[in-house]
Amino acid sequence: MGHVRSAKRAAAAGTAAAVLVTGAAFGLAPAASAGTADAAPSAASTAAAGIRFVDIVGDGGTVLKANVVTPAGADATRRHPLVVLPTSWSMPQIEYLAQARKLADAGYVVVSYNSRGFWQSGGNIEVAGPPDIADASKVIDWALAHTPADPERIGMAGVSYGAGISLLAAANDERVKAVVAMSGWADLIDSIYSGRTQHLQAAAMLGGTGLLTGRPSPELQQVLKDFLASDLDQEDEMIAWGAKRSPAFQVDRINANGTAVMLGNAWGDTIFPPNQYASFYEKLTGPKRLELRPGDHATAEATGLLGLPNDTWTNAHRWFDHHLKGVDNGIDREQPVQLRSRTGGGYEGYASWTSVGADERRIPLTDTQGVRANVDSGANGGVLMLSNLLDQFLKLPPTASIPLLPRSYAAVWQSERYGSVQRVRGTAKLHTTVTSTASSGTLVAYLYDVGPLGLGKLVSNAPFTFHDKTPGRPFAVDLELFSTSYDVPAGHRLALVVDTVDPLYIEHNPSGARLTFSSPPSDPSYVSVPLREE
Repeated sequence: MGHVRSAKRAAAAGTAAAVLVTGAAFGLAPAASAGTADAAPSAASTAAAGIRFVDIVGDGGTVLKANVVTPAGADATRRHPLVVLPTSWSMPQIEYLAQARKLADAGYVVVSYNSRGFWQSGGNIEVAGPPDIADASKVIDWALAHTPADPERIGMAGVSYGAGISLLAAANDERVKAVVAMSGWADLIDSIYSGRTQHLQAAAMLGGTGLLTGRPSPELQQVLKDFLASDLDQEDEMIAWGAKRSPAFQVDRINANGTAVMLGNAWGDTIFPPNQYASFYEKLTGPKRLELRPGDHATAEATGLLGLPNDTWTNAHRWFDHHLKGVDNGIDREQPVQLRSRTGGGYEGYASWTSVGADERRIPLTDTQGVRANVDSGANGGVLMLSNLLDQFLKLPPTASIPLLPRSYAAVWQSERYGSVQRVRGTAKLHTTVTSTASSGTLVAYLYDVGPLGLGKLVSNAPFTFHDKTPGRPFAVDLELFSTSYDVPAGHRLALVVDTVDPLYIEHNPSGARLTFSSPPSDPSYVSVPLREE
């Protein structure tokens, strides 16, 4: 567990620094929220844009620190649409101030509040549990009683933690007519426990920053302890805990309420991968929109938080303008799925997520290969937040020299060289047969774009863990890699690499274990690559 603790400390320190820098950028400290709902706002804040810092009593009497931004000249003679913004994980209540001002200038009442358990808000961190959802309704109640907000025109939005809370609130409060959920989750377990594998760096970052900036509840502390310790005896309880906090398990309520839902995420989100958002999107029956862009967790929206031009926030405003103000801005007539490739180019519109990868190309994995476990071959998914940020801005994804990967620790299959550009869109899928010398184990699959010199650029990856298998007995594995949009140049090839260790994940390979990958004639192995229909 030593490596878990060190990773946790490093991730926590880095994110905490980012939180404090963001606060400094706005020129406000968390202590600025010390006012109460009935306190007179300062002259400076009033002059700025109708901003005041207030206390709102949430569920069970817990005090939530909040700020309210109202349109210039707003009074009791006219009602304005309301947008409620719960803060992201570990972020102070000033997080959305730049966007709140923009919304207020456009005629919205905006209430942003620090989620319970963080910074100066009361209570404990419940990870979007029932108290958090009740808090959202209490904030709406407060806004309707203390601001010129219109009870018939209420929206919620947020980044990351705020996105999850907003979706869950929409499922439980029919007053919420529109939601914009950016870099959030629909299925919490499928996000950080996909392939039955603990996403180590993601969980360590969340746990570490929660300790630094808030007060994790005893339940959260126990769940995180069991998660990082790989306690399979608690697996069912952990999954049930996550399901209670997952909008995907309450999608019928959102559909029944008719909520207009816009989802935004990044292809390389290492905390909430895009697969679970796309699956959730397909289950929505009301007005909906899905936007996926290059980047990592919350990086696609980050510049907007500083008030800079940002596509995600621009479309968030358009979404609210149409669904809360009735503005005919055309967003309802655009293709509802909007994608930008990691390798460049403009937006591509699709009628549905299932139409994104309309064509399919299979790469057969014909020859049998075996690998020894417990050693990182050099193929890996990079570093949480950093690697995909470099891909977003510099087009520098994680790389590996495919010819130099040690074949004792990495299985490698390659396609032929392609004569034309291969526009990968959607979710690649691996099907293979595995034989292990141990009952438990972990494998990680990587799809690489390989150039003429053998340098592979990571296209996608995903982990898979198995337990309770009979040693020496083959079993089938079906694994969805993380969804992506990537153009493979003509003259390049695709390579599938499988090894057993990646710093992003906790691995479950006993010392000395060996995995063999085969392709029985009755059940051939392959990787299915989705391609844009030309």
